Amino acid sequence: MQWQRLVGGLGAVVILAAVFAAASYKREPVKAPVAAKVPPPAARVGLTVLAINDFHGHLRPPLGGIAIPDPNEAGKQVSVSAGGAEHLATLVKQLRADKKHSVFVAAGDLIGASPLLSALFHDEPTIEALSAMGLEITAVGNHEFDEGKAELLRMQNGGCHPREGCKGPHPFAGAKFRYLAASTIDTATGKTVFPPYEIRRFDGIPVAFIGLTLKGTPNLIAPSSAAGLEFRDEAETINALVPELRRQGVEAIVVLIHEGGFPTGGYNECPGISGRIVDIVGKLDKAVDLVVSGHTHRAYKCVIDGRLVTSADKFGTLVTQIDLELDPATRDVASAKADNLIVRTDAYAKDPEQTALITAYDSLIKPSADRPIGSVSAALPRDLDVAGESVLGQIIADAQLAATRSEQDGGAVLAFTNPGGIRTGIAKSESGVVTFADLFAAQPFGNILVTLTLTGAQIKALLEQQWLDQPKPRILQVSKGFAYTWDDRRPPGDFVLPESVTLDGRAIDPSARYRITVNAFLAEGGDGFLEFKKGTEVREGGAEILAVEAYFKANSPVGPGTLDRIRRAY
Repeated sequence: MQWQRLVGGLGAVVILAAVFAAASYKREPVKAPVAAKVPPPAARVGLTVLAINDFHGHLRPPLGGIAIPDPNEAGKQVSVSAGGAEHLATLVKQLRADKKHSVFVAAGDLIGASPLLSALFHDEPTIEALSAMGLEITAVGNHEFDEGKAELLRMQNGGCHPREGCKGPHPFAGAKFRYLAASTIDTATGKTVFPPYEIRRFDGIPVAFIGLTLKGTPNLIAPSSAAGLEFRDEAETINALVPELRRQGVEAIVVLIHEGGFPTGGYNECPGISGRIVDIVGKLDKAVDLVVSGHTHRAYKCVIDGRLVTSADKFGTLVTQIDLELDPATRDVASAKADNLIVRTDAYAKDPEQTALITAYDSLIKPSADRPIGSVSAALPRDLDVAGESVLGQIIADAQLAATRSEQDGGAVLAFTNPGGIRTGIAKSESGVVTFADLFAAQPFGNILVTLTLTGAQIKALLEQQWLDQPKPRILQVSKGFAYTWDDRRPPGDFVLPESVTLDGRAIDPSARYRITVNAFLAEGGDGFLEFKKGTEVREGGAEILAVEAYFKANSPVGPGTLDRIRRAY
């Protein structure tokens, strides 16, 4: 085998010689192999989402601003002057100024239950103010439906009010932002009242915004306002849209939902949260990346089921700044963080465009708004005590009874009013004078009074409805002379001690008939008080706000009474 090794060696020599000769002939150096160039990964795309909720037409800063934890004393709170369209617009502009990509969104109840400045014009000023400050997308809330579907469509599309015509300083053009209503179905057509979602693109990456209100909206508005509409389950609605969005190449999904929770902790944290939003988020498809919520008038930034969930208090006192990073490779949200920013009136100047708008409307309402209607000896808060009674609730119920007590006005012996219909307390100014604007802020809905007949047994049944099928107890405010005791340690449906229900010191007779006054919202079964719909001998009266005005004129100065009509057993 030596010759094989010899031949093999000679072959190697020949091959090496040939390679050397070729290299010498080309006069080129032998180069080391070069690795192929790999392009760097595409940079993530930043998107800032600015969010508000439950603005409720507060073009001016709300009374009391926002309550936040006292930085100097644990367990206490301090009030900070905040809100108002002028300051809100300035902050929004500042936050968007240095951002390549941003979008301004909301989670419903932008209108409805509004102060006089907006409500007198059917919230046209609020629509114009939010449009001017650059709002782009919003979910509908339950209060968007206060005046029914047709009026909400007018808010979007513009035009004069069908009964009152054009009352503003200029024609109403409608919202420049887009309302979304994924779960609200027009039963006549089977289609959503507004589009279910809107897709925006940022550096070519599509982001879907789904907007919807809570399923329980029919229980929160007058039945006549909900006529012809169906409000579907929130999580089921959202999840059904995910495959449709993915077919369009969408992976990044933001939900704007008018439903919320009840957190513990400060406005920028979330050590714990309860409420329907927790259950809804837990049922959502994992494709949903961010949930902007509202409805409960609370502030929080939470992580629920691995997703960021935010809420910005109420009345424009906060703006939530949410910074998203979008991954160009996956086209999905790679990261999300949020910060609730206080719209401090002493930190942000008034936006001139908003000031001009407010001034134009203010000049039209000033004579009515500034009209004195009485006085107070002390502030009249709407805050509930442990039994569910409030100072202002007592006064409003007493006013409604006084307006309908005579036989010619209805012959009422008792009045109930719903706590949700009382939007704010009445403060005591230096002079003690109360104006019509002060009163309207507390009672902005424009309901008429209705007097009807119920039996004593029906009164007991409607009192139990304060806890049955309610997201939280809704304790009706009652007029002077009526009293009862409740104990929620008893079986549901029997919280009210029957023997404790009295009128003018005498026990209510289950078979006797009583004339009762409520507002039109309750008379139609609003807030789940269906027992009122069974009332007989129904008689309509005047406006609830005029009843309270008459009470102030007759009883000023009005002061707080003793909270002893509604009692808790422990």
